[in-house]
Amino acid sequence: MKKLIVINGPNLNLLGKREPEIYGSKTFTEYYEELKSKFPDTELEYFQSNIEGEIINKLHEVGFNYDGIILNAAAYTHTSVGIGDAVKGISTPVVEVHISNVHSREDFRHVSYIAGNAKGVISGFGLNSYVLAIQSFL
Repeated sequence: MKKLIVINGPNLNLLGKREPEIYGSKTFTEYYEELKSKFPDTELEYFQSNIEGEIINKLHEVGFNYDGIILNAAAYTHTSVGIGDAVKGISTPVVEVHISNVHSREDFRHVSYIAGNAKGVISGFGLNSYVLAIQSFL
């Protein structure tokens, strides 16, 4: 059984409320329950924080003993050298995920400090981006 974790960054706790035309009307907690039922043979965990250091600490905690990390660092993707370095420093593979197509948005969102150290990047498929990331580990 694969052991995977979804780590979500800032403002993703507002899914279902924040810009539903971009992010949809479902909360991530609701969606997480769907993910667990879609992948019953996968040990799936979930962590969310709006605080950069907590995300780094979680990466350090799980980054040597899980089979995969699905990381949506949200805005920190484009600003956090620290999260990028944490991904580089761990042995567990990471898939960078975005709900929206970051390349169709503002120019600053075209830069990722994570992608160069990730197994891959999935962007623009809505919440289904998480399904695609999980499938990449199975």
